[in-house]
Amino acid sequence: MSAELTYEQFLNSVNAFAQQVVVNADAINRWAEFIDRESTDTAHIADLIGAKNVDRDTTAETHQLSRIMRDVSEDAIQYAARANTTSRIAHNSRQQAVDSHQGIHEHVNASPVEGIHDVHNDWFTQE
Repeated sequence: MSAELTYEQFLNSVNAFAQQVVVNADAINRWAEFIDRESTDTAHIADLIGAKNVDRDTTAETHQLSRIMRDVSEDAIQYAARANTTSRIAHNSRQQAVDSHQGIHEHVNASPVEGIHDVHNDWFTQE
């Protein structure tokens, strides 16, 4: 077998990549939602601390922590959205490969020539 990437290997690789990106984006979204909830809880705790007349620095630092957590959550959500875009692009790349190479793949597989899959790809290059 050739060390070059075959059509089916390419399709399988792109498909696996796209699926893994979606799984990772979903995990990132779950973490972002968790961080967002924790941020809301931290802001609530800061308000409770302030109501107890705890020193202003502690209250301010707790509010600042809440804002930082919310920023992290928002950035993670944006990252996950970009990951979803990446997944769509990978699926589109797979479809483009199917559209442009499926016919060639079918004809090569239907060929009665023995060892057709061992022929170097340069042979099939159109000049």
